[in-house]
Amino acid sequence: MFNLFRKKTNTQKQQGMSTFDTNGEIPKHIAIIMDGNGRWAKRRMMPRIAGHKEGMNTVKKITKHASNLGVKVLTLYAFSTENWKRPTDEVSFLMQLPVDFFDTFVPELIENNIRVEVMGYIEQLPDHTKKAVQNAMAQTAQNTGMVLNFALNYGSRAEMITATKNIAQQVKDGTLEVEAIDDALFSNHLMTADLGAYQDPDLLVRTSGEERISNFLMWQIAYSELYFTEVAWPDYSPEMLEQSIGVYQGRQRRFGGLKA
Repeated sequence: MFNLFRKKTNTQKQQGMSTFDTNGEIPKHIAIIMDGNGRWAKRRMMPRIAGHKEGMNTVKKITKHASNLGVKVLTLYAFSTENWKRPTDEVSFLMQLPVDFFDTFVPELIENNIRVEVMGYIEQLPDHTKKAVQNAMAQTAQNTGMVLNFALNYGSRAEMITATKNIAQQVKDGTLEVEAIDDALFSNHLMTADLGAYQDPDLLVRTSGEERISNFLMWQIAYSELYFTEVAWPDYSPEMLEQSIGVYQGRQRRFGGLKA
């Protein structure tokens, strides 16, 4: 009984103590680890792929609501470099999902002036998946509103190793001085470089109760506010997004300094 009560109290502490302020600061860049699709399906005696399919419906709802709130970049962790270890049939379904998703959602993205970006090792994706994401980026390239940024076949450690190799090669070639290497230069060699002023998330959300980063944007989230919820991704609603932002609005961001 005590453990159940304690768990409920922790959930209330995370989710219910801050109120979303429509006039408050909206995070410019929100990153989300969309976790819990498989467990959501299992609790309903459904196959794991049913959870992934429902999760894509949640992506559509959260994307449009984030755009309406004034978020500039929404980065979603869709498939990690480690996810290839999952069962073959599940991986095959996940590789087909962007094809079906963009086929139905691109017209809405265009209508809402949302631009698609995809970061990760895209060249390693199956041809049909690669074609779907490239088409989505091309079809929305002229949109000037929020950027919907998918991390697909992405891993932060691999990203940083790739950046380090590229910088090292420039030094070796004599086109870069070692003394010129700083935070800004390193950031501009990462996959988020094209996001410009919004490279680093203000708020990182992870659903489904896990409280770890899982190799996601580890350089970029150095000063991000972290928010964890026990709600599985398929159940994460626009109202819960506002609740997450409400917690963010109640935080004091000092970036290593002191509050004035």
